[in-house]
Amino acid sequence: MPIRIPDTLPAAETLTREGVAVMRETDAVRQDIRPLQIGLLNLMPNKIRTETQLARLIGASPLQVELTLVRVGGHQPRNTSAEHLISFYQTWEEIRERKFDGFIVTGAPVEQMPFEEVTYWEELARIFDWTRTNVHSPFYICWGAMAAAWHFHCLPKYQLDQKAFGVFRQRNLSPASPFLSGFSDDFLIPVSRWTEVRREDVAARPALDLLVDCEKTGPCLLQDAARRSLYMFNHVEYDSFSLKEEYERDVSQGVPIAVPHNYFPGDDPARPPLNRWRSHAHLLFGNWINQTYQTTPFALDEIGRQVTTAP
Repeated sequence: MPIRIPDTLPAAETLTREGVAVMRETDAVRQDIRPLQIGLLNLMPNKIRTETQLARLIGASPLQVELTLVRVGGHQPRNTSAEHLISFYQTWEEIRERKFDGFIVTGAPVEQMPFEEVTYWEELARIFDWTRTNVHSPFYICWGAMAAAWHFHCLPKYQLDQKAFGVFRQRNLSPASPFLSGFSDDFLIPVSRWTEVRREDVAARPALDLLVDCEKTGPCLLQDAARRSLYMFNHVEYDSFSLKEEYERDVSQGVPIAVPHNYFPGDDPARPPLNRWRSHAHLLFGNWINQTYQTTPFALDEIGRQVTTAP
């Protein structure tokens, strides 16, 4: 089954060109089926690129998924037009009465700031609390994962001396986890951050399970089983050229930055990079959507009424 997104969303043309099944809103309303309701709180400045990256992964599911784009109301992004936001996004206040099977919170370019100094932190904290009652399975990514882990578990983040930047080999610590079904024993995932969480802090919090770890860049994927929550600290959703664009941006702005680790062939920025994480990105999101489908109530109103341990 395809992903259901607004007919005129810019991502629709890109996804159709890539062979992702996209269902028009006008066609979806004729189907007698309850699609999975997935919300995307997009905190990234380039919202079109991020929504396309995540819609690509969600749209690969055999289930029908309805994607709702959400933004914080107290912050006006500079890199996305007001017309796009008005046409395709709703503020959290506008959707707070709804229930969602899954809800994704993205990263944001504020990771070096203390959480409480982020201008929209109070609203984001309310959104995190709202996921406890209105979302069956949350999925937090990069800074969004660090922020949620801090809010719910007081898991601290630490400033790095140098940016963790490149494609790093990860270790599968929990092959029996349904979220890692089909995963290799080790695999590659893009990393791009100035902060980290640490293994010893994760181990000190019994509610959190470390599913994926990296020797060089630390914890990658955590699970809060009781809340069916995933915390992904890296960028499995990245396009082939995302790290290249970040590298070239920093170089052009005179920001000291190393060539992304294990990304360009021969570490030569003049050569096009190869995408070696795409299959595991699809696996992770496919597994998450499948687990959400298997465990969510059929009646959306039942979401949030009880918390059970995930299988």
